[in-house]
Amino acid sequence: MDFETLMVLALAACGLIWLLDARLGAPRRREALARAEQQEGALDEEARRRLLREPVLVEYARSFFPVILVVLLLRSFLVEPFRIPSGSMIPTLWVGDFILVNKFAYGIRLPVLQTKVLDVGEPERGDVVVFRYPEDPSTDYIKRVVGLPGDHIVYRNKTLYINGRPVPQRVLGPYTAVPTGLSLPAQLREEELPGHSHRIVVHPRFRGRLDRGEWWVPEGSYFVMGDNRDNSNDSRAWGFVPERYLVGKAVLIWMAWNGADGGVNWDRIGLSIR
Repeated sequence: MDFETLMVLALAACGLIWLLDARLGAPRRREALARAEQQEGALDEEARRRLLREPVLVEYARSFFPVILVVLLLRSFLVEPFRIPSGSMIPTLWVGDFILVNKFAYGIRLPVLQTKVLDVGEPERGDVVVFRYPEDPSTDYIKRVVGLPGDHIVYRNKTLYINGRPVPQRVLGPYTAVPTGLSLPAQLREEELPGHSHRIVVHPRFRGRLDRGEWWVPEGSYFVMGDNRDNSNDSRAWGFVPERYLVGKAVLIWMAWNGADGGVNWDRIGLSIR
């Protein structure tokens, strides 16, 4: 059970307890107070409070209901925090980065049902997106959109081709900031997608199953890749991301934890994701 489903169930439980008390419990307490006043006359304030006091369970439900509602609305329709668990998006995102995801960038969806109720926008090439992994929708992935519906995508010799045109790259030098997950020398490059530039990491001497391929992106789907091109489980391995699986657009690193040193990467906090 994912966190969003848990929040919806908790909200429903708190609301139900509160409603049942308002319809059944509270009237009975008022009746008990009226009977006591008929039998004993006017009661002092302490006695009145004791007779009208809500059960502990109802107090908790009434207190938690607005808190859960606000958190659910924020996470479902505005922003949601995520933690980066792998190095597939190096150099853009490191393991231990905590990011904020814009949930309304690609449309407003109902919690749990994931039904779109308001169309706001669509992913563009270069967007870093969080989505539900098509082979296991209970797991969230984060990658970069490189192919839009109808695109012809080719990847070979560490170069991306979109609709027959190579995407320009510029070598910036060796990459040594953090381990990439491969023992071979890593190279930092600037990649120029149409209308968007970003940095990627490649291993020039690496050859593997993701090193070449050709795909046609179907309507209603997107082709995504990790910026750590030789160490990313992405569309080259399992195919396309259906539009209905999109969660949101990654926009900001709000916390960065350095697991190796056991401290905070202060210089990464507040970085925008592009």
